[in-house]
Amino acid sequence: MKAVIQRVTRASVEVEGQVVGSIGPGLVVLLGVAKGDGDGDCRFMVEKLRGLRIFADDAGKMNRSLTETGGGILLVSQFTLLGNTKSGRRPGFEDAAPPDEARHWYERVSKELKVQGTQVEMGVFAAHMKVELVNDGPVTFVLDSRNGF
Repeated sequence: MKAVIQRVTRASVEVEGQVVGSIGPGLVVLLGVAKGDGDGDCRFMVEKLRGLRIFADDAGKMNRSLTETGGGILLVSQFTLLGNTKSGRRPGFEDAAPPDEARHWYERVSKELKVQGTQVEMGVFAAHMKVELVNDGPVTFVLDSRNGF
């Protein structure tokens, strides 16, 4: 799994003119599922998203996690994160999981976050979405479960 995470003060996702999810302070997570992703990749993402210390403490240092701040997650499926741009001008998506497999793991990440007490709002899988956010910092990281970062 690959994810681009952005620390935000607020964010929302819209489908066909309707807001389907919104959060206040927290993280926007664009999540791409690769072929062969499984339980270990899901656990990695959930643990990193909840525990990564990227929120400011009282001294202004990145020293607090999402769990400590009580922030939410806006989770948006993003198969283009698995796009291969090494040759030519058109990305290839052979590394992306098939839609049914990707949907399963996208929903599983959401479920596991919720089970652990995280507020999660979601986009609509495979829909054309408009994501609006206010990046706080800006603070943006890329996570890759297969590379351990």
